[in-house]
Amino acid sequence: MSRVEKTLQLENEIILPVFGQFDSNIRKIEKECAVQIVNRGDDVKVTGEERDVQAACNVLQSLAALVRRGEEITEQNLEYFISSAAESDLRELEKVYDDLICVTANGRPLKPKTLGQKKYTDLIRQNTIVFGIGPAGTGKTYLAMAMAITAFKNNEVNRIILTRPAIEAGEKLGFLPGDLQQKVDPYLRPLYDALYEIMGAETFLKNMEKGLIEVAPLAYMRGRTLDNAFIVLDEAQNTTPEQMKMFLTRIGYGSKAVITGDITQIDLTEGKRSGLLEATKILSGIEGIGLITLTNKDVVRHPLVQKIILAYEKFENRKRSESDGKKEKRFR
Repeated sequence: MSRVEKTLQLENEIILPVFGQFDSNIRKIEKECAVQIVNRGDDVKVTGEERDVQAACNVLQSLAALVRRGEEITEQNLEYFISSAAESDLRELEKVYDDLICVTANGRPLKPKTLGQKKYTDLIRQNTIVFGIGPAGTGKTYLAMAMAITAFKNNEVNRIILTRPAIEAGEKLGFLPGDLQQKVDPYLRPLYDALYEIMGAETFLKNMEKGLIEVAPLAYMRGRTLDNAFIVLDEAQNTTPEQMKMFLTRIGYGSKAVITGDITQIDLTEGKRSGLLEATKILSGIEGIGLITLTNKDVVRHPLVQKIILAYEKFENRKRSESDGKKEKRFR
């Protein structure tokens, strides 16, 4: 393929943030897209193979759009733009940052950071029940809780209920110190942490005392009807089919439920089926129920987490292929 050169015009005041300190952003784009980038005044020249040049230009234009919106360029969104440049519509990428969910207690605007996260928040707005499945770090629980808090503040619901199955992952509950609530609190701690960050400790505690916010293990949901509530079931891959059915049939009028889980981290004892996996098969296609599967591209933690997840996926796929190959040999 022949080499091509494309020139972009960027305003002088946005070139520095787009290029990054010591041109660190540009060096990364050059390396990942296999191009050369040179800046002369307002002109930014990109040279390389046609497809690579187009991908690099998409990244540069996305970064420029981000800066014009007053957003900060981080290592995470730079990595995301680079990984999505060849396959995503530039205008779709830009829309991600138009969706303000809420502002955290310390004044930080909370928005989706990937196309997957944007689709996830849109599904929550449009459906009564949403299943959000994906690996660690994709924002499944955090965004669901942000949406719950927003609905609560806008008087769309009267209360927020956050729940998790208290699965015995490596430790027996009976051997942990304290009463039942103290035993299950460590399992619910990530939910408390997110609430503190988004709402602020004082507001959270005040609403919790009034019974408007409830953080409880899944077992506490049995026998209840949950009207006018926003319910988040976290770590749902560790529910049994019976628990999942029990939870889904608790949902009453005016309520919304988001069920999150990572199907690669099931802690159920061997032989037990995951209620999350079963529910997504049974309920697929029912109006009012949304389902999204987030991927390693939607990871918004340290970029290394994305690489770790990808490495594990490759390892699991290789193991599965080897196992299938051995089965075929046995039946020949």
